[in-house]
Amino acid sequence: MKSLRDILYGVGLTAVSGTTNTKVNAVCFDSREVGTDDVFVAIRGTLTDGHKYITAAIDNGAKAIVCEALPEKMTDGVTYVEVKNAHTALAIMASNFFDNPSKNLKLVGVTGTNGKTTVSSLLYQMFKKAGYKVGLISTIKIMIDGVEHETLHTTPDPLTINGRLKQMNEAGVEFCFMEVSSHGIHQKRTQGLVFEGAIFTNLSHDHLDYHKTFAEYRDTKKSLFDGLPKKAFALTNIDDKNGLVMLQNTEARKYTYALKSYADYRCQILENQFDGQLLKINDNELWSKLIGHFNAYNMLAIYATAELLGLEKFETLRLLSELDNVDGRFQYFISKEKITAIVDYAHTPDALKNVLETINTLRTGNENVITVVGCGGDRDRSKRPVMGHIASEMSNKAIFTSDNPRTEPPQAIIEEMEAGVEPQNTKKILSIENRKQAIKTACQMAVAHDIILVAGKGHETYQETNGTRVDFDDFKILKELLAELAK
Repeated sequence: MKSLRDILYGVGLTAVSGTTNTKVNAVCFDSREVGTDDVFVAIRGTLTDGHKYITAAIDNGAKAIVCEALPEKMTDGVTYVEVKNAHTALAIMASNFFDNPSKNLKLVGVTGTNGKTTVSSLLYQMFKKAGYKVGLISTIKIMIDGVEHETLHTTPDPLTINGRLKQMNEAGVEFCFMEVSSHGIHQKRTQGLVFEGAIFTNLSHDHLDYHKTFAEYRDTKKSLFDGLPKKAFALTNIDDKNGLVMLQNTEARKYTYALKSYADYRCQILENQFDGQLLKINDNELWSKLIGHFNAYNMLAIYATAELLGLEKFETLRLLSELDNVDGRFQYFISKEKITAIVDYAHTPDALKNVLETINTLRTGNENVITVVGCGGDRDRSKRPVMGHIASEMSNKAIFTSDNPRTEPPQAIIEEMEAGVEPQNTKKILSIENRKQAIKTACQMAVAHDIILVAGKGHETYQETNGTRVDFDDFKILKELLAELAK
């Protein structure tokens, strides 16, 4: 058990009823998980308000309640703590409860619209190859020195983050690389964490269903850098017009990287092929298995981070050349019929454009590019016509289909994508609501040397409709369908 007073250390309290000189078993923000002698934090969420469940938490055994508004009627023997922001309080309490585990390793946060998963995952892969004990907290999974744990969110809740970091401490982990989403920052999930450094990849159209304006989205990302300590590093892509914005108010050591601008870390693409690309990073050449200019940015960010964390330069270059693609990020194979099949997580306009630009740079011009793409339901609707425009403009054929419809009618989402297609491109598109059928149609249309891109879901192995998830793996389905058609 832990002292409530110690757990509340650093939390801004506005009122207290009862004693904080008491012991509690655990910190919870879901009343259903509360047990005897726990402390319940009432969070105001997007779907429900935790204040409604204070009574239920007490009935389940809560000894203390942390909330933004004290209830009119209080239960004897229960301590009530009023705070200004319960999200912030939960994050600081979680860090205290698990003995501030981020202080005991070098934690690096990666934020931006695209590239977070690739950069964080490949940093994990690189430092593991270099012989270190390493942790990873990403969209795809949580890794603790080679042991995998599933994750449901890009940036998990503070209790999960700190609990996993505590496990990393116990496993002797020295470095941890963590994706930091705008949702996670806005909801204060990273408050109380001590970062060794932060990386900004880029910023483009996404999550405007949540943030409402692009400025709010940008400033939310920026707040990660604003909170860095002086000893930390802030690494930013200055080819992105928002790159220098991230550095405006940070006290951390500032570093920049770029392909087009003068920067601390520079990169040139010397050769680009389907099996890799030749890069020149700060006057040193290396061959990378990852292709495309977006991956050149990713590799440069990884190189810079490795140097800032103390890896030797030539060892870093060697390890970079050994890095493999991350699942669902330009993951491809060539079928028996010589059809190139690519699966990519591209679910934003900028990411889709980057992937198609890479494909069109590598193709000879004699083959067709067939793109299968959808947009997620209950998410930013404004990007749907833009995605439709990009897919139809940059492909020979585009098939609009379902992604994760969630609670929206799939056909309504597809119609919003179709609205972005210009008249001269209407004959290039098909709309097939069933995603498997859409992929099958692309496979049937393709002939030798054609290129199929299935975009939007990448590493995901499910499709979500009306709260139900069914197994659905784009890469596996694409491989099976092309194999069947080759018989």
